[in-house]
Amino acid sequence: MSVMTITSQNFQSSVMEASQPVLIDFWAAWCGPCRMVSPIVDELAKELEGKVLVGKVNVDEEPELAAKFGVMSIPTLAVMKNGQVVKKSIGARPKEAIRAMLDL
Repeated sequence: MSVMTITSQNFQSSVMEASQPVLIDFWAAWCGPCRMVSPIVDELAKELEGKVLVGKVNVDEEPELAAKFGVMSIPTLAVMKNGQVVKKSIGARPKEAIRAMLDL
């Protein structure tokens, strides 16, 4: 599965109503560490297809979603289960650390 773009319009159906855990990458195009994390998130989306949904929120285009999650620094990664944030990390992380956030 490819990475979905999460917006205010699809947040409820894509994240809050998801039956699987959702990994959300809060990012921006101008953010260097975000560009380092992005390919890792893309790889995990392919490797964990069917187990985890993966989405990205562009904080410049969706400032209200970033504010809702208290995102002050990017990249911020959040794992949601049953509509609740269960894990959150700030800054670039290696693939193993991001995978470990998912408890798989």
